[in-house]
Amino acid sequence: MFKGQKVRLTAMRTEDLQDYREWNGQAGFARNYNSSPIRELSEKQAADWFNEHSDRDFRFAIRPLGLDTFMGVCAIEDIEWTHRVGWLSIALGPEFQGHGYGIDAMQLMMYYAWNELNLHRLQLTVFDYNQPAIAMYEKLGFQKEGVFREFLQRDGKRHNMYLYGKLASESSDF
Repeated sequence: MFKGQKVRLTAMRTEDLQDYREWNGQAGFARNYNSSPIRELSEKQAADWFNEHSDRDFRFAIRPLGLDTFMGVCAIEDIEWTHRVGWLSIALGPEFQGHGYGIDAMQLMMYYAWNELNLHRLQLTVFDYNQPAIAMYEKLGFQKEGVFREFLQRDGKRHNMYLYGKLASESSDF
């Protein structure tokens, strides 16, 4: 369930936090991952994020098969159990993007969502300038369902944020 063609999903480890902290201070990573201003996370902020657990959140480290290298993080969060809906997210370190690791990790997460968590729907948001992520989500069968018009401003320009969704019945992994 946690091994794909290129990556495996594991628990997050304390030693992963240093890479995660560094990536959050890089524009290419941080501006694709969330809408917050870019900033270096303190050790405490990263540790708080790392230790934040609930029955609504399932977070995994992405690692290559056979190695312990921390490549990124993926999660199903804020699950509404009554409705069987969860938010899906992924963030790969800059040096691991564009090699098919993200698709492999997302396929594992969808399989986990449908077959282990028994979710009905996964949803995610993505900024209009993150074309590689949009292409990946659409390749995985996510459908664009809405637009948050001019949601954020970066470098003096307004950008839309798209809402994508996928139902368990639309997945061949189910």
